[in-house]
Amino acid sequence: MRVAFYGSSLLSSYWNGAATYYRGIIRQLHRLGHEVTFYEPNVYDRQKNRDICPPEWCRSVVYQGNIEALRSVAAKASEADVVVKTSGVGFEDEALFDAVFAAARPGALKIFWDVDAPATLAEMRADANHPLHRQIRDVDLVLTYGGGDPVIAGYREIGARECIPIYNALDPDTHHPVRAESRFTADLSFLGNRLPDREARVEQFFFDAAANAPSEKFILGGSGWGDKPMPDNIRYIGHVPTKDHNAFNVTPKAVLNISRESMAQNGYSPATRVFEAAGAGACLITDTWDGLDLFLKEGSEVLAARDGQEVAEIVQALTTKEAQRIGENARQRMLREHTYAHRAEELDRILTRHFEKNRIEAAE
Repeated sequence: MRVAFYGSSLLSSYWNGAATYYRGIIRQLHRLGHEVTFYEPNVYDRQKNRDICPPEWCRSVVYQGNIEALRSVAAKASEADVVVKTSGVGFEDEALFDAVFAAARPGALKIFWDVDAPATLAEMRADANHPLHRQIRDVDLVLTYGGGDPVIAGYREIGARECIPIYNALDPDTHHPVRAESRFTADLSFLGNRLPDREARVEQFFFDAAANAPSEKFILGGSGWGDKPMPDNIRYIGHVPTKDHNAFNVTPKAVLNISRESMAQNGYSPATRVFEAAGAGACLITDTWDGLDLFLKEGSEVLAARDGQEVAEIVQALTTKEAQRIGENARQRMLREHTYAHRAEELDRILTRHFEKNRIEAAE
């Protein structure tokens, strides 16, 4: 099928944590025979911070951040069998939603793909005039980055015809074990951009852990933390491009996952970093959240903590040998059950079923 995909960015992970998610899904869809065109706006300096060149497995279209360009690329939705608009594109999301689905031809499958569903649903519950209350009834299907049954129920309550989570996963061609690099040497590292609903949890789980383990070395990667006060044993290294993620994950004794507030409260929402780190064979420590055992077994494949004090205690007690064992167990679990090939096969079945239903209804 021909897929028109409107998202934040395929080419850059700069201020765009969903980049590797999009890449993993779309690359595997290509292998299954789908033709995907990804439309992304030139905003937030992402094009100046590309991680990849336009790939051979997806047609990439970058448009300028203005209404005229938006309308031009939205009109291209008429050429597709499947039209996807994601959340958080970053330029005139409401106008883009209306334009692409208005342009979709009769019988085309119209999908809203929410990569931050718990936060979106919280916003909608708090705002009766949120545009999605109106817009969600115009799409055939809602896909989400995760969220499990709570997100499915939430979207059905606001009028979605159907909601299906497509979880993050591992692309083993991209994220895998590599040689350690001394520039990333640490006892515990964390990678994440500074965001409003993440900052307090980073303070709680990472900064407090560093304060409670002053003899351990910590590394913080990600955009936006430069002016943030932090303990002296944290070394801030700024944005870490995708090409360095494997070394960033493999080198330290352990890496930390910290869920955003909305994701933690909802559960069932493992971040991309979980799969990247596990795929590289890193020993992962994560904040606790409901649904963790669907992806990794606590104790043998991942370590979980309720606060920064517990993170500190885990890091101080963790031996290199034990860390390596946990990391390898996690990697094997990912390869067995949680690759993007697994996700794309599931998505292929979903697209085929819904597109055939739409085709029949359009012909009647």
